[in-house]
Amino acid sequence: MITGSLIKKIRQEVGMTQQKLADLVGITQPHIAKIENEKVNPRLSTVNKILSVLKTNNRLRCEDIITKELIFVDPKNPINHVVKLMKKYDISQIPVVDKGKCVGSISEKTIVRNLDNISSQTKVKELMNEPFPIITCNEHLDIIKSLLEYHQAVIISEKGRLVGIVTKSDILSLLK
Repeated sequence: MITGSLIKKIRQEVGMTQQKLADLVGITQPHIAKIENEKVNPRLSTVNKILSVLKTNNRLRCEDIITKELIFVDPKNPINHVVKLMKKYDISQIPVVDKGKCVGSISEKTIVRNLDNISSQTKVKELMNEPFPIITCNEHLDIIKSLLEYHQAVIISEKGRLVGIVTKSDILSLLK
């Protein structure tokens, strides 16, 4: 059963003020206070709006966990440049970007697998894998999690520009 105290508990869990909830639902803050203190019986439509706002705000989006410093390489870069970046930034995969578009990816796994065939002349384009999936920054965590089951990372774009990356490590950092 939905009670005022349950609404208050959910609102506090998502870290939202009564005023913010009221603004998002389209009612006044005193009305929210009365609902939470069970001084009034709200309309079903009001309860549904409140729960919808609280549920939406409880879901993490890409923008909440994105790594905005997108480190990438060019397909013409030598593999030793990739290895230096991986060591420097403690990362295991890097997007391959050509003229602002993600055209592939390169990972430690791929480099190790091809170690016997790599020379100082070997270029990224010779070893790169398929590009990581690209989604917008307002997608929910559920989308990211499902993509990360099949890919090492997800690239985040905004208005056609690559703005960041989310990796499995970023998802694991949510566990505190």
